[in-house]
Amino acid sequence: MTLEKDMQAWIAQARHRIGESALEPEFRRIGRVELIGDGVARVAGLPHTKLGELLRFEDGTLGLAMTVEEAFVGCVLLSSDETISAGGRVYGTGEVARVPVGEDLLGRVISPVGEALDDGPPIVAERMDPLERPAPGIVDRDLVTEPLLTGLTVVDSMIPLGRGQRQLVIGDRKTGKTTIAIDTIINQRDTDVICIYASIGQKASTFARVIKSVRDHGAAERCIFVMGASDAAPGAQWITPYAACTIAEYFRDRGRHALLILDDLTKHAIIYRQLSLILRNPPGREAYPGDVFYLHSRLLERAAKLSEQNGGGSLTALPLAETQSGNLTAYIPTNLISITDGQIYLEPKLFYEGQKPAVNVGMSVSRVGGATQARAIKSLANTLKLDYAQFLELEVFTRFGAMVDDRTLKKIEHGRRLRAILRQEEYSPLPLSLQVALLLAVTEGRMDALPVAEVERFREMLAKRLPTERPRAVAEINETKEVTDEARAALLEIVDACAAELTQVREGDEA
Repeated sequence: MTLEKDMQAWIAQARHRIGESALEPEFRRIGRVELIGDGVARVAGLPHTKLGELLRFEDGTLGLAMTVEEAFVGCVLLSSDETISAGGRVYGTGEVARVPVGEDLLGRVISPVGEALDDGPPIVAERMDPLERPAPGIVDRDLVTEPLLTGLTVVDSMIPLGRGQRQLVIGDRKTGKTTIAIDTIINQRDTDVICIYASIGQKASTFARVIKSVRDHGAAERCIFVMGASDAAPGAQWITPYAACTIAEYFRDRGRHALLILDDLTKHAIIYRQLSLILRNPPGREAYPGDVFYLHSRLLERAAKLSEQNGGGSLTALPLAETQSGNLTAYIPTNLISITDGQIYLEPKLFYEGQKPAVNVGMSVSRVGGATQARAIKSLANTLKLDYAQFLELEVFTRFGAMVDDRTLKKIEHGRRLRAILRQEEYSPLPLSLQVALLLAVTEGRMDALPVAEVERFREMLAKRLPTERPRAVAEINETKEVTDEARAALLEIVDACAAELTQVREGDEA
């Protein structure tokens, strides 16, 4: 009797709960996996799926609809496919892929889907923004007028960057492309620029080295690292630059300034080619799909300087691209060159000769930065690129043993000192005031009496004495980015003092 009473009570309670609950019909779109492998899946039974829609597999794995046909959907997976098998269920979400954005991401290492990859707490997002967003229209943009200093004298003086610009860094493998990007990030440690670094298909050890360099020399608490490692799912690597761009746009749209490093887009194009070929999309030139240009143009067009009515923020893009044997006319390099506002070309020959950064000034150009160059440098570097090019030609000419007059020899010696000040150690970006002092020293001929081998000691001595002996001039140049007559005189005075001290030391050693 007790058991029967308990059963009746339980039934009554269950009926009461069912009566109180609001039971409504639920619509769910369910398909099935037909084929799975190599990071992609073919899904049948979801005829209303839209391109770019997020799909959810039975085990919780997410995928992105990349091709939509009448009979099936081609889906790229955003994580491992080990637990997915043919015949499994797939659910249409009706949503697009999104990434968390907000202040909580600063200083963190995350995956392209917003998962924390460091030892910190889970990411707390302010909101979830879509990976794909339209680029700002022309009326929403403003002219690029504010400089973005890299701390590299060869770039800031001859190939200057502006906030809101898209500047390509291109060169062969192991020529210093990532180092230029890291130096630029490090140089923003005392500015208001937020840096977002996207690693696309890079080894985990390479990515760890980048993070360590920024933490040791820069302000990592104002940086965000997005990792699409080489061992991650191809789909995750593919969406990495779009996720990083969305995160950067969060700060831009709030009137702040962001720097986006994409390392590198050549690997990104290769990953996209692999996915397209597996999904049986028609191949084009070099087996790339026909929309490979749109792949990068829709990404890089999102970098912009917004007008004051839209907050005045900026997003500067610094994409990296790899060439094969210096071939700038290959398919992906020419595409990227046509999309961006200029390129910094790194030449292997210069790298192996020890000229680092190995920037080929003649083949590098900034189509915007000339109008945004810091006036402190612009006043000294008007003819610097031309003078440097003339020196390189004269130096090649003298290698044949031809006799040169004193005037030509003087130009060559002057050019060698210019080349020496353009050489920098990695992870050591220079403040604007020191760059101005060095350029002033070489353009005014104050270093002509020094041997080329002494230029490095001269720079080290100037870097130590300048902030302590001329703090007012240093602060004025770094803040206003201009050089007054008073500051110019103060810089020349300390330059002459350093040159004289080195001359005395050398003469004492010779005696």
